[in-house]
Amino acid sequence: MAKRLPVYVLVILSLALTCTATTYTVGDSAGWDISTDLQTWEKNKTFYVGDVLIFQFSSSNSLEEVTQENFNTCNTTNVLIAYTNGNTTITLTKPGPMYFISGNKLYCLGGQKLQVNVENNQAYSPAIAPEAASGSNLPQPSSKSNLPTSGGVMLMHGGWGTLMSVSLGFIMAIVSS
Repeated sequence: MAKRLPVYVLVILSLALTCTATTYTVGDSAGWDISTDLQTWEKNKTFYVGDVLIFQFSSSNSLEEVTQENFNTCNTTNVLIAYTNGNTTITLTKPGPMYFISGNKLYCLGGQKLQVNVENNQAYSPAIAPEAASGSNLPQPSSKSNLPTSGGVMLMHGGWGTLMSVSLGFIMAIVSS
């Protein structure tokens, strides 16, 4: 067992170093609420693909993901996705801006809205297929993504580095026993 301890420590450390997702509770303890200063809450945070946003709100409120135009005007009639269950978890699956507003237009006009700029995270992002050379008969890569789109909380993720570290750790454990 003492011989295996360094191997287990190596495996655990390699997993810890590749776990890059951060879970944020929007508005911290105040939650998704009209009284929360969401612009200040968001100001010094950097969001990456794979991070998770948890929105906590009462059943009298709601959350809507909208376009930039609808965000700017607090338009609650043409939304991308509406959430009404009070506890909503959103995994950030692609880089770029995301816009969230309250389903109550008056709350939105009062400041209950949040713009999140999502940065690319190479440890999480899938490899991009190279484009075919011009004049080639090869099909172009699909625009579909294999990234998770569910609202479940992602505890950790990694890439080939994690897989290789775990595999090597187990091989070393078997060889050393």
